[in-house]
Amino acid sequence: MIKPTDVQIDKIIRTKRKTIALQIRDDAKLVVRAPYNLDDETISAIVSKHRRWVEKKQKEVATRNQKLYPKEFVDGEGFLYLGRYYKLNIVDDQSESLKFEGAFYLSRYALPHAQEVFMQWYKDKAFEKISERVDLYAEKRGYKYNRIGITNAQKRWGSCSFKGNLNFSWRLIMAPLSVLDYVVIHELVHLEERNHAKSFWDKVKMLMPDFESRRNWLKSNGYLLTLWSNK
Repeated sequence: MIKPTDVQIDKIIRTKRKTIALQIRDDAKLVVRAPYNLDDETISAIVSKHRRWVEKKQKEVATRNQKLYPKEFVDGEGFLYLGRYYKLNIVDDQSESLKFEGAFYLSRYALPHAQEVFMQWYKDKAFEKISERVDLYAEKRGYKYNRIGITNAQKRWGSCSFKGNLNFSWRLIMAPLSVLDYVVIHELVHLEERNHAKSFWDKVKMLMPDFESRRNWLKSNGYLLTLWSNK
């Protein structure tokens, strides 16, 4: 744990990036992404200059997290799917662990493992829907990718490897389709634009002219895409 003079840095991640970036995680910890050649002292000095921003964001996250509770998996509880909340029904006469038909139906025998059942259902649906949207937008621009993977990432919504592998967090299936599409387009454009230069955003905008509103939605509401609830 790195401790500069007045701001606690919980983790430093060094990559080939050219600039420094500050990230407040969902647990309110500060992560700094920095270039390989930037020493700890310089990083600490930069972070200290942004102390007020860090403290403000950490306070916002801490306040938000006080309103989050684990799902209880009871009748009538709401679960997100493609941007909408659907009620959960616990049923006795169902062979499938979990079924979706305008509402969620969870077999009573699956209750002891409800969270794992839901997570697997979300992962399966995420792969299905994301694959469909990737192919749709890849065809529009002639992008060629290698494969699609679904991850357990909590903060990173998507990634694109140099081998052309596209990875997406399963939590995206909880977001509105337009927001999911933004992340899909974002990663597809990375197949030819590796950084976030102006040319990258220009190409994103060609496929989604209002991408900024989708990106802002994710920044403001991404914490809701979880198996926790904000009661």
